[in-house]
Amino acid sequence: MSEAAAKPADAAYDTSAANLQVLADKLVQLLRIRTMPIGMKHFESADEMLRIPGLRQPTEGAHFTTCQMVTQSRMAGFTLGITLDNVMPGGNCGGIIGLNVPSERYLSGEHMDGVWFQNREASRHHQAQMVRVPAGRFAGLAVAPLRAARLDPPDIVLFYGTPAQTILFVNGLQWKRYRRYDMTITGESACSDSWGRALKTRETSISIPCYAERRYGGVAEDEMLLAMPPDEFARGIEGLEGLAKAGLRYPIPPYGSHVDPSAGMAKSYPSRKPAAG
Repeated sequence: MSEAAAKPADAAYDTSAANLQVLADKLVQLLRIRTMPIGMKHFESADEMLRIPGLRQPTEGAHFTTCQMVTQSRMAGFTLGITLDNVMPGGNCGGIIGLNVPSERYLSGEHMDGVWFQNREASRHHQAQMVRVPAGRFAGLAVAPLRAARLDPPDIVLFYGTPAQTILFVNGLQWKRYRRYDMTITGESACSDSWGRALKTRETSISIPCYAERRYGGVAEDEMLLAMPPDEFARGIEGLEGLAKAGLRYPIPPYGSHVDPSAGMAKSYPSRKPAAG
């Protein structure tokens, strides 16, 4: 039994980097996700961020999207740190994570008018309703695989999964303490729905990655993204272990759409056991 699973329902979860390292390995075993779960952490001082062991920074003078940084970490295992100098000037990548206020060209809707939206008004509303970390407090943002244990602790944990992996993790979150989880869909700039919302609200955030995340960030067509505070990540792993003991595991074995499901359901719900024939 895991340390988390042995705790009473109202106990705080261990969110130390060392324990998150263990939980990351469990996630891979339980859900067989393709890429590594990662942590993300804000820094008020860039100098403090630069003291992270093994930190890499983008090439000087080059500008990257945040989703590219996330993918380099989850796929290649890099520990990366960015400042305002590394993101698109005046854009939403830095704006969503609180490194800058987007320029008037973005906020007015001009930037996406005629691209993602037929008219300026729709484009302006898209910007106005986007979730962003308020600018002015943070100077840097770092990402690192949980297995590296270099962010102690991260502000949020992220991982990508298929719809089946995603719903099982949500089932894990609900296993001991039920609550309904809602998704938000910004459309383009969906990082606002994932790490933007999770960083700002410290709530579990589930998103459908957008076109840009798939084109520039290398997100696969069948991948969704979950972002959450570390204690929710620990709660989800605890729940996945509990579900596994009840026989509810990944991958979900297809039973067949042309077969009476009674025999299969009887394994989980004894009251549905088929009558002897």
